[in-house]
Amino acid sequence: MESKSTFWQKIGLQDWFLPNGKPANAEAATIKALTPDDVYLYIIEKFKESIGQLSFADRVVFYHEFIISFNEEDYQEFINNRSGLFGIIVNESVKKFYELLREYQEVGKKVEPSSSKWVFRLVSHPDYAKGDKGFIGKLLPGSDKKEENLRVTFIPRHTGVAQTLDISNDILKGFTYYSEGYYELPYAYDLNHKEKELDRPGDKILARLDTIMPDKQFVGRKVEYLVMDDDIVVSGNDESREERAIFKVPSDWVNTPHLRIRLNKADGKFYLASFGELTLINEQEVPRSDVNVPQWVDLPFNSKILLNGIVGINLFKPEV
Repeated sequence: MESKSTFWQKIGLQDWFLPNGKPANAEAATIKALTPDDVYLYIIEKFKESIGQLSFADRVVFYHEFIISFNEEDYQEFINNRSGLFGIIVNESVKKFYELLREYQEVGKKVEPSSSKWVFRLVSHPDYAKGDKGFIGKLLPGSDKKEENLRVTFIPRHTGVAQTLDISNDILKGFTYYSEGYYELPYAYDLNHKEKELDRPGDKILARLDTIMPDKQFVGRKVEYLVMDDDIVVSGNDESREERAIFKVPSDWVNTPHLRIRLNKADGKFYLASFGELTLINEQEVPRSDVNVPQWVDLPFNSKILLNGIVGINLFKPEV
């Protein structure tokens, strides 16, 4: 397989931001652990910046989707040892959003949303070192329209000074998304946030998928995906969609798309259709079908799925 450029090489900042893949000075090795307050204040800072960058005349314009990216170790610290904190941080962030928007409204500014919802995606990236954090903002979350570029802000660990630039949507393919870090909230037109509305759609976990990939940058690391939708897609590195119902396996050994998995509510069982070059379930080959005409086969819990003879995925019952 041909080697791929890192995130920072793609945007032309490899030597400046991650020189030789190592910290720029010894201080980088002693970066303090990321705290909940760091995450909260960073989200609020980016929201304020979006108002300053997008607003005009008397119209207050702001991002509705926030992709907040961290180092994998920092991210897993929240997921494993601070479970539920991301949801609380999102809750408090939206409260503060409305407080700031009410202040604009009180001085006669026009506060009208460009979308009917807020979306938060808290993600990790293999090129981020401990202490790094980055931000990507979008005006219309969930839109199928492909934007020409995105505004990205990142804070290099060795300077602490925020830098902003425009990048292509293709850069997003390098980020790893997890269900735990996805939150979607309806926009409150009265600018008063009700905490009960924070519940993530489809919060019930239907199943769990996990995979250990052979790709060099992921050796020995497990990627987990919580199934919260009745119908999901398992796809590879070239996947550009970002919907929650897509499990993007960041590996070149997985086709795009490779699998579709759905829950049949009538019998309570999972079924699988394969669009990839080769798929095995419990060592039995699955017939390849057309994306538009899927051929369904049984997918029992505790099944071992093998993609292209390389990437293994396991299906488990959700933990109670």
